[in-house]
Amino acid sequence: MSNLIIKTALLPQELPAIQKIRRLVFQTEQGVEPELDFDGQDETSEQIIAYFDSQPVGTARIRYLNNQTAKIERLAVLSTARGQGIGKKIMEKAIEIVAHKNIQEVLIHAQEYIKGLHQQLGFEQEGEEFEEAGITHVKMRKKLG
Repeated sequence: MSNLIIKTALLPQELPAIQKIRRLVFQTEQGVEPELDFDGQDETSEQIIAYFDSQPVGTARIRYLNNQTAKIERLAVLSTARGQGIGKKIMEKAIEIVAHKNIQEVLIHAQEYIKGLHQQLGFEQEGEEFEEAGITHVKMRKKLG
């Protein structure tokens, strides 16, 4: 995995690569409507991009809800790059970025089938499962600091 680079994306230059990853994962694979994925919040969010062997393979975004809470969203890893821990490393990078801004907690709406990944990172489920974009999700929270 020495060929893996995860960093804050340079916008707008890297936005097309981010959008391509999300189109393939959310729209093509999972059937999410484009307007649900591309909700107009990308330009005001902090974007993370992962490169493996110089190819963009994963992404997530961070939205700052207020000066206490950030929400990590749109975690996506291309099917060809899954199973190597890239999603977990993207989340670790996002949490690190948030922590450096003295934010107190991180929220996520995790797809239910990868809830375990987020639990490994210290997230705890809140409430019951719910549907978002036709996919079962759970709300999870992690306290920082």
